[in-house]
Amino acid sequence: MGPFHLTADWGSWVSYLVPLAIGMGFGAALEMSGFGDSRKLAAQFYFKDVTVLKVMFTGIVVAGTLIGLSSAVGLLDFDQIFVNPTYLAPGIVGGLIMGVGFIIGGFCPGTSLVAASTLKIDGILFVLGVATGIFFFGETVASFDGFFHATAMGRFTLPELFGMDAGIVLMGVVAMALFMFRGGEMLEAHFGRGVPARQLRFLPRRPMAWVFGGTLFLIAGAAALIGQPDAERRWDLKAGTLMPRLADRAVLVHPMEVAELTQDTSLYVRVLDLRPERQFNLFHLRNATRVTPQRLRDPEYIKSLKGLPPNTVLFTVSNDDDLAAEGWRLLAAQGIDNAYVVEGGINRWLTLFPPPPCLATPRAGARSVEEPAFVFHRAVGDCCNSAYPEIRHKELPSDCYLSAHPGSAAHSGAGARAPDAPPVPFERKVKLKQRAAARGGCS
Repeated sequence: MGPFHLTADWGSWVSYLVPLAIGMGFGAALEMSGFGDSRKLAAQFYFKDVTVLKVMFTGIVVAGTLIGLSSAVGLLDFDQIFVNPTYLAPGIVGGLIMGVGFIIGGFCPGTSLVAASTLKIDGILFVLGVATGIFFFGETVASFDGFFHATAMGRFTLPELFGMDAGIVLMGVVAMALFMFRGGEMLEAHFGRGVPARQLRFLPRRPMAWVFGGTLFLIAGAAALIGQPDAERRWDLKAGTLMPRLADRAVLVHPMEVAELTQDTSLYVRVLDLRPERQFNLFHLRNATRVTPQRLRDPEYIKSLKGLPPNTVLFTVSNDDDLAAEGWRLLAAQGIDNAYVVEGGINRWLTLFPPPPCLATPRAGARSVEEPAFVFHRAVGDCCNSAYPEIRHKELPSDCYLSAHPGSAAHSGAGARAPDAPPVPFERKVKLKQRAAARGGCS
């Protein structure tokens, strides 16, 4: 499943050759389209030559429809494609500044490099102006940093804005592009070639225009008909890669390692507890949040998890392994990195870090899967040492402070005694996966 990380191993010949080939091809295409000529670029603002509009809309709708269809049929994971984060207010201001610069200079940053590469003087001067502007921006951005990062909306797309399936939105974008295509050609004919308005007709005469527009509509319609994959379908598409990790227990982390990582200040550890609310209130781990499987299918919630810092490690936990493994499957299928399962769940955790007898006692007799192995006498939440044990299990809780001091108003806690046995050996499995520093830009 795409996208393919061709530059994952930076320093190899592939990591240099692929961007070089793409850049040269893109530059050559711009030059052959006449985009190295500032007069042709500026003519679009006078409706005399709308080649730029047509080329840009062609790129947008062709790439958009192919990405939408590829994502719908499972060839591409759209969540792994970098989308520039949206900062609404500074984006509007920046767009206006760039638009004015485009009109005055006749270039955008990309086309100015094309012109400069062919030794056009105006292109060279524009590039020097861009470099000067970048320098002064870097020197002064700290003075308006608050505005520069204002109205942050993160990775925000049109389907999220309209609350519609991506395929339906694609059909609307195609319709808009075709309308702009034809409208631009009519303006070009009137203002550029002097054709009287009464002689213009909206419907194109060329058969290839109908073929092109119809093909785009068919692709967008197919994407809308199939629909974007939900969590279950994403798992089906990725099961061949992800299932072996679960079967080999590579993502099941020993509770002792989880306890250590919660003390690591270089990591942001979050625990997603999938147990019912009553059991969560009785006892839960430090930094735990109760979620349901339905919540893990919510695209908005998944988006919030993807927005966490890159040093975040997520753990799913339930009473045993089954429900937590289901939670991990939903996270992994939707592209959440650095997600693991607390091995043995809360039952094994409490076996290794037992609560004082005045708070909970082991359940007698046989129990079913995902049934609690301890009976809590009252709800303690994370207010006992079992919820955040010390790194190497240096001290074990042995009694309850309030039991020994019934007249005390102090908060409940556990006493301590020296451990009877050395720390439990375990295999460390957590390996923080670094996110690719993807970037986007003009042209």
